[in-house]
Amino acid sequence: MTEITATLSTYVATLRYDDMPREVPERAKHLMIDLVGSIVRAGRESDSTPSILRMIERLGLGAPGEARVFGQDRRYGPATAALLNGVLGHSLDFDDTHADSSLHPSAPVVPAALAAAEMTGASGQELLCAIVAGFEVCCRLGNALDPTSHYARGFHPTATAGTFGAAAAAGKLLGLDAAGLASAFGVAASQAAGSLQFLVNGGWNKRYQVGAAAMNGLIAATLAREGFLGAADAIEGKHGFLHGYTDNARPEMAVAGLGSIYETMKIGIKPYPSCRYTHATIDGLIALRKEHGWSADDISGVTIGLHRNGIVLTGAPLAEKQRPRSVVDGQFSMPFTAAVALHQGHFGWDDYALLGDAGIEAIAARIDVRQDDRLEGQRHPFGAHIAVHAGDGVHTLMIPDPSGEPDSFPPVERMEEKFMTLARPVLGNKASALYASLAAVEGLSDMRGLPD
Repeated sequence: MTEITATLSTYVATLRYDDMPREVPERAKHLMIDLVGSIVRAGRESDSTPSILRMIERLGLGAPGEARVFGQDRRYGPATAALLNGVLGHSLDFDDTHADSSLHPSAPVVPAALAAAEMTGASGQELLCAIVAGFEVCCRLGNALDPTSHYARGFHPTATAGTFGAAAAAGKLLGLDAAGLASAFGVAASQAAGSLQFLVNGGWNKRYQVGAAAMNGLIAATLAREGFLGAADAIEGKHGFLHGYTDNARPEMAVAGLGSIYETMKIGIKPYPSCRYTHATIDGLIALRKEHGWSADDISGVTIGLHRNGIVLTGAPLAEKQRPRSVVDGQFSMPFTAAVALHQGHFGWDDYALLGDAGIEAIAARIDVRQDDRLEGQRHPFGAHIAVHAGDGVHTLMIPDPSGEPDSFPPVERMEEKFMTLARPVLGNKASALYASLAAVEGLSDMRGLPD
C-alpha cells in the first residue's frame, strides 16, 4: 500500500482556507448548521439523552467548562462537549450522508472541531478549514474500506472512519504538523470502533459510538499535541485500519484526487429522519401518492428493491422490520417508513409517534423488501426500485438517488427551514439568532465569541 497515513497527515497540516474553492468551506458551513439543528432537538426529545446525561454526571464528567453543547443551558469540558454534541447530532438519524462511503461525516467531525476551536480560540475560517480536513479524511477512508465489505463484517463506518476524521479536524486546530497528525492517527486506530449489533434490538449504541468517535478523535489529537507517540503507519500498516476492518481494501481511494477533488462536495442532506437507504423509496411513494391521489387503502401491496447494504440495514428480517417497536427500529425499517409515507404523504421526526399504530402496521404488512441486483454497480447505493399494486394496476418507479444528494443539494432557504423546524420547538425565538450567528461564522475572529 502507498504511504496513506503520511499523505493524509501532510494534506491536513498544509490545507488552508484561502486555497480552497470558496464553495467548499461554504458547503462545510451549511453541513455544520444542519447538524446543530439535530443536536438541539435531540437534546430534549431523544430517548437516550437522559441516560447519557446521567452517565456524564455519575462519572464526574460534567464539570463546568468553556465548550458549548447546543441547546443545553450549561457548558462542559471539551471532551464531554464533543461526546454530547456527537451523540445528539446522530440521535435523530437526520444528519448528513456521504453516499460513496455510506457514512455520516458531520456527526463525528464537527463536534470534535468545535471543541478544539473553543480550546484554542480559533477563527470561524479556521474552524471551517478544519471541518473540511476532517470530512476529507473520514470520507476517503470510508471509500477505501469498501462500505459493503465493512458492513459485511459488522462495522459502522461513521464511528470507525469517523474517529480518524475527528482526529484530523481537532489536530488541525491544535496546530499539529504532519508528524503530529500521523501520531494522532496512530492513536485513533486504537479507538476506532463501531458495531452494527444495535440492529438486533434497536439499541442506542449507534448514536453513542458516533459521539465517542468525536471525543476519541479529540483525545487522540490532544495526546499528540502533548507529545504522545502514536503507532506508525496506522492506516496502511500490517495491523492498520485497512487490514483489520475490511476484506476488500481499496487503498488508492484514500488519496485519489487529494487536493483537487473534494469529497466534502459529495455530502448530501437528509430530508427524512431515517436511514438513508429508505429515502429514495419515501421520495418515490410520496410522489406516486400525490400523482394518483391514492389513499393507503387503495394499495394492495408494495415491492421495494434495494441495494444489498440497504437490505442489511432496513429490510431483514422482514417480519421484524414490519413491526418496529422503538425509534431506532423505526429508523431502520423500510416497511415502517414506507407505510408512514403512504399513509401521511410525508415523513418527519414527529411521525415516530405512529410506532405500534395498528393502521400503519397493516400497511407495513403489505410491503415486501428485496435485494435488487440492478442497483449493484450504480454511482451510489441509495437508489430504489418500487412496484406499487393499486386498484388501477401496477405502477413502477426507479429512483437512482434520493433527494438531498449533491446534485439536488437544498437551497439555503430549505436548509434554514429544516434547522428552524428542529430548533424552534426547543429554543423558541433564540433559534433565529443561533441560525444567523452560524450562517455568519466565517466572519468570527474567535469561536469562543459565538453567541449561545
